[in-house]
Amino acid sequence: MHLPEHDLSHDPAAQRRDDRRRLLRAFNASLAGVLVLAAVYSAQGLFDAGAWAVMPWSAAGLRGLFAAPLLHGSAAHLAGNAVALLMLGTLAGSVYPRATVRALPLLWLGSGLAAWMLGEAGSRHLGFSGVNHGLAFLVFALALLRRDRAAIAAAMLAFAFYGGMLLTVLPREAAVSWQSHLGGAAAGVLAALLFRRVDPSPPRKRYSWELEEEAADGEGDGPATHPPSARLH
Repeated sequence: MHLPEHDLSHDPAAQRRDDRRRLLRAFNASLAGVLVLAAVYSAQGLFDAGAWAVMPWSAAGLRGLFAAPLLHGSAAHLAGNAVALLMLGTLAGSVYPRATVRALPLLWLGSGLAAWMLGEAGSRHLGFSGVNHGLAFLVFALALLRRDRAAIAAAMLAFAFYGGMLLTVLPREAAVSWQSHLGGAAAGVLAALLFRRVDPSPPRKRYSWELEEEAADGEGDGPATHPPSARLH
């Protein structure tokens, strides 16, 4: 049975081109972020990276709120975060381009602030994983809030690859900063609440039975006729 797509774009080809451009922009932006992380890691031998990490309850450690996500402790640490950024950044940025751009400062600062407030004194927290958790929870929360097809599909993809992030916001491994994960996740949920309407919802396909019901309702809404009122003489 043919299902008419009355609510879809009048120019599906143009809509597909726009979708591809949005996906390519999100991928290029995420790839640029990966290259920045790689460049900073390659330069870490030129300075004391630990001095720029988040150090809980230390005034000097507050500068890590801005620098720590760019720093990594090993090539494996960098590789894991780079792949997550490329995938989650592309996914979030292609489906929610405006919300993602506005959310990034919250995710960046939220992950570091939680590490500073909840971490143990004397510890050092660095890496992009807190921001990646924020991107994942942004996608998860927007799916619950928006519940359109694109939002649900994005959340399913994010969960398929990074559903484990739902658990890594809790203490599990001694060398893993669950505090920054928790802060990024909380910031992602907050950003979803704040920016859930900044990206327009995709057009919804309407099926033939819906159109038939609306047409039937419209026919029944014509001008009502009333019998002439009785007059007393």
